Amino acid sequence: MQSSLKILAALFGTVLIGGAAFAQDYPNRSINVVVPFPAGGPSDVVARIVAEAMGRTLGQTLVIENVGGAGGTIGSGRVAAAAPDGYTLLAGSMGSHVAAPVLTPNLRYDSARDFIPIGPTAHSPAVIVAKKDFPAKDMKEFVALLKQNGGATKQAHGGIGSSSHMACLLFATAIGAKPTLVAYRGTGPAMNDLVGGHVDFFCEQSVSVTEQVKSGAIKAFGISAAARLASLPDVPTAKEAGINYDMSIWAGIFAPKGTPPATVAKLADALDKALDDADVRTRINNLGGSIPGKAERTPAAFDAYVKAEIARWEPTLKATAQPAAAAQPQR
Repeated sequence: MQSSLKILAALFGTVLIGGAAFAQDYPNRSINVVVPFPAGGPSDVVARIVAEAMGRTLGQTLVIENVGGAGGTIGSGRVAAAAPDGYTLLAGSMGSHVAAPVLTPNLRYDSARDFIPIGPTAHSPAVIVAKKDFPAKDMKEFVALLKQNGGATKQAHGGIGSSSHMACLLFATAIGAKPTLVAYRGTGPAMNDLVGGHVDFFCEQSVSVTEQVKSGAIKAFGISAAARLASLPDVPTAKEAGINYDMSIWAGIFAPKGTPPATVAKLADALDKALDDADVRTRINNLGGSIPGKAERTPAAFDAYVKAEIARWEPTLKATAQPAAAAQPQR
């Protein structure tokens, strides 16, 4: 009996030592960061900026993997089902964690329960942008044309439940317009068609459209912020045109449920240091995004924020969602 107890004690001690060694050793190889949208979109742009800086602190490369489709739910579902060892993370967003769960039927993950929030990466207002030859000189003319043309106006979005879908859904509701929705597998493909003039407009985070607006490839009519952006000083707020359209779109890093607390702490520390990096701040600010404050960055604070966002937006999304949009094929 005593020999059996000694064996069990030795085995238990080995497990504890092994777990502690794992925590101390982490990370000992590259970390995969799944962006649940195609390359070039806002989640992708922010994730690449932040991941590079996090890698310097962790001493390992954070490899971005784009897994687009279904408004970010395919990539998010993959991470939810991944081993909780800290080597598979999700660059999630307001779209994948707030809008998609409401607007996507039969979702295979629960955004409030199947992930451990590491921390937010950026906040960004939406910018209402159109093809460069759209026949309107300002927001008031733009809104008038949308109301007049109705379904003849094509509005792109990056998939049901994506931030661009959510942003335009709220904008169209605010002005009382009903454009024809054209779904894509992410912001990148939608932007390509907007630049090419194949669709009329869409609403997307400033971090994803600022460079195209500055270059003249597309036109910007308004932003969903209380004040104008330093990166786009000539673009008025929607409020200036008398439109009640004020929202901020956020992005963040998540790990699968069950990831060890010590691993979460290391990742959160690396993210916190990345957001304090002067180059990271400059690059995100230049794209019209803002860095979350210190108090927002802890896993606990971000967890509470995400759950509050889900509770805040769910009734609005259910009330304004257009069921027909879900049936449209993605391009």
